[in-house]
Amino acid sequence: MVEDQTYEHHHRNVQSGGARAAVFGISDGLVTNISLILGVVGAHPAANVVRLAGLAGLIAGAFSMGAGELISMKAQKELLQRELSIEKEAIIADHDAELNELAETYESRGFSGELSKRIAEEAMSKPELALEMHAREELGIDPDSLGSPVLASVASFFSFAVGAAVPLLPWAFAGGLVATIWSICAAGLIAIVVGAVLGWFTGRRVIMSATRQLVVTAVVAAAAWGIGHGLGYGRGL
Repeated sequence: MVEDQTYEHHHRNVQSGGARAAVFGISDGLVTNISLILGVVGAHPAANVVRLAGLAGLIAGAFSMGAGELISMKAQKELLQRELSIEKEAIIADHDAELNELAETYESRGFSGELSKRIAEEAMSKPELALEMHAREELGIDPDSLGSPVLASVASFFSFAVGAAVPLLPWAFAGGLVATIWSICAAGLIAIVVGAVLGWFTGRRVIMSATRQLVVTAVVAAAAWGIGHGLGYGRGL
């Protein structure tokens, strides 16, 4: 007796912008603020200066990321909506030409001429389906998944703030070498976690992704510390 087995698979929505902004926002916040903090630490200032610099980096970075995400995604969405509007007008104004164009697209992908024509005729018989098919084939987009600028902006703002807060937190309770060591350890741990999440999210090897995130964070932070140390707080800067 052969049992019927049904294989089901589900795809995550990767076009909304919210998940992407959240994951990369934490990464950006972490790398940015650990680099800023260690860059300032390298110049050997008082602990209050490091705290102020880290807090300023958190606030400025979070607002910058949120505003930038809102503006860029809003502009992208408006551009795509304009292209969809143009395509919709073309479908109405020149139905036959758009039908032939869609049929030629399917034929170029290996479908027979007859089947391509039937698919195109079926799609063009329904205005909403016609627009969706032309948008997918010509523009490479899904009209129903243009993304949410507000969601992406909010996710980017808070995730950046969370990432930036990690290396700053030890400085709220300590200073000097102790706070620096804890800041580095905390940043390293979260870098590994973020890298692992990115690996899972993209379907890549988790260990490799985590290692890459840790190495990138460490290199950037070390470079920032080196620059701060080279300039030197005690050299009149």
